[in-house]
Amino acid sequence: MATLEQRITRVEERNERVEGDKAWETSKTRRALIVIATYIVIGSFLWAARVPDPWLNAIVPSLAFVLSTLSLDYLKKYWLARHG
Repeated sequence: MATLEQRITRVEERNERVEGDKAWETSKTRRALIVIATYIVIGSFLWAARVPDPWLNAIVPSLAFVLSTLSLDYLKKYWLARHG
């Protein structure tokens, strides 16, 4: 059986991992990487499908992602205020 000190150490280590995961999930770096990846994947698909102006059209889903992430923060605060 683990001692109290060992259990506390494990909880603190877990909290550090959770805080790191949360920081990554909300980071602008992650958002930027997703926007870039979305643009490349959608642009490549549209290009392969021979859609006119594939790289211009790939901007739309990338911007939609950005807009959704901006509005989700607001909606999350609103939801928490009503249900928290």
